[in-house]
Amino acid sequence: MTDLPPAPKSVAIIMDGNGRWAEARGLPRVEGHAEGAQSVKEIVTRCRERGVKSLTLYSFSTENWRRPAAEVSALMKLLQRYVFEERETILKNGIQLRVIGQPDRLPVFVRKPLRLLVKDSADNRDMTLCLALSYGGRQELVEAMRQLGREVRAGRLDPERIDEAMISAHLQTRGMPDPDLLIRTSGEIRVSNFLLWQIAYSELYVTDTAWPDFRVPQLEAAFAAYGGRERRFGRTGVQTRSDDADPTPTASTPTPGA
Repeated sequence: MTDLPPAPKSVAIIMDGNGRWAEARGLPRVEGHAEGAQSVKEIVTRCRERGVKSLTLYSFSTENWRRPAAEVSALMKLLQRYVFEERETILKNGIQLRVIGQPDRLPVFVRKPLRLLVKDSADNRDMTLCLALSYGGRQELVEAMRQLGREVRAGRLDPERIDEAMISAHLQTRGMPDPDLLIRTSGEIRVSNFLLWQIAYSELYVTDTAWPDFRVPQLEAAFAAYGGRERRFGRTGVQTRSDDADPTPTASTPTPGA
């Protein structure tokens, strides 16, 4: 891999197009989700091999609960299967699993093994795999503002002390770096309520490839495109792509949980 450009340290992916992939092939939508789960396994493995330190996957949004009950049920069963099948791989390869969103809304048959794997992988440090489940960026910001408001009301916080670092410290991603690269599959050019605060300076990469077809070659194409970008963070002049160049502060205390 010495001839490959360096990978970004923090990557986030909006995994879109499972249903359309299946429909284009005359298959039930659940078949697209099942094939997409294979992409998850391949991409997680490759990211770890390439030295990515943080990978966040938009797995299930708050709006996804509005889908037909049968499709939601199938998605939950696929998630349960992923947790069981990948448990050993995650633990053996130094991957720390985190969950953001509203995991309490997940059915108990998913929630229990998910929480256990989060707990058992908490000390792993090679890579963080963060699953956004029943997640919405606006909802995350609302809850952060409520927490800060309660501290102000209790007299523990002067509102003049609230800054970007403090807001970051009240988000569910606290302790994680903001994404260097945000990938969206299946061609839609929008962020869909995903990590709205965290992606302020992320490089965006949109591909027409649907998520079930997004594998190592497509990931490397995204990394290559990222490698050709000049990240200025609002400043002028040539700017390196090092983490030190990112002016966005992050909190220091990770709190993994489900």
